[in-house]
Amino acid sequence: MVKKEITSPAKLKKELEEAKAELVSRNKKLKLSVKTEAKKKVDKKKAEAKKKEEAKKKAEEAKKKEEEAKKKEEEAKRTYEEELEEQLTEDEIKNFAIDKTDMDKLVNRVTEMIAGYATNGILQNILWRKLKLSSRDGSRLALKLEKLGNITREKILENGRWTYLLLIKKIPISTISIENAPCLVCPVEGKCSTDGEISPKTCVYIEDWVLTELKTKKRHETD
Repeated sequence: MVKKEITSPAKLKKELEEAKAELVSRNKKLKLSVKTEAKKKVDKKKAEAKKKEEAKKKAEEAKKKEEEAKKKEEEAKRTYEEELEEQLTEDEIKNFAIDKTDMDKLVNRVTEMIAGYATNGILQNILWRKLKLSSRDGSRLALKLEKLGNITREKILENGRWTYLLLIKKIPISTISIENAPCLVCPVEGKCSTDGEISPKTCVYIEDWVLTELKTKKRHETD
């Protein structure tokens, strides 16, 4: 009969402590391994994000350089108006006329329209569309208005193309606004005064004339 070896309490306690220490050591190694793997994943993601950011930055820089090169190329181009100014004499520009068109009225009308935009001005291509003018006639008319001293033209880059912003400089004096005034042919004009029985304050003819002028002006602005 084989006798079983009886483990002493001290030895059992020692083995238990060793097993516990081994378990603690393995847990520490496992945690360290998990942390290391997690850190590697985080570092990898950071590296990828940095790489993407650098690639994005390079793409933006390349695009910016391309746009700058395109802008320089565009700036080097001459506008149609600049070529016209070289081809035409000052008299030819000032005497420019459109067939079957009262140029004095057109000049006044265009100048008044530009004046309506005050210091903001208006792009010439937009104005020509409003007036139903061709680019050829519009460009010559703008040069004419500038030579007459009515407007100034500011060269600007709009949507990648050169054009001109038209700004008011001087509004020409016109008698059109008073040509139909009833006062000019009024039989009692000599008796009219602001405080008298016959007064412009109560005159129905003046009232009708003003209303007619306003309607005419609005119609011209919408044409």
